[in-house]
Amino acid sequence: MPMQTDQHDRILRIKTVLERTGLSRSTMYRKMQNGTFPKNVQISERCAGWRESAVSDWLRNPMFYSVDDHRSG
Repeated sequence: MPMQTDQHDRILRIKTVLERTGLSRSTMYRKMQNGTFPKNVQISERCAGWRESAVSDWLRNPMFYSVDDHRSG
């Protein structure tokens, strides 16, 4: 039986992620490098996005978020 959690996980583009988080682009990328913001996923050669579930997890607890705690399969 397939896992239900990944079936409805949308990919958000950068504009949407920045609007939801209130972060600037440079701050978001710095946090990604530090492992304190979800990593983006490559959609195509020149296109990336973020899993909505990962961004939601970050929004629930931004001060203590760690990529190591939220590995996606």
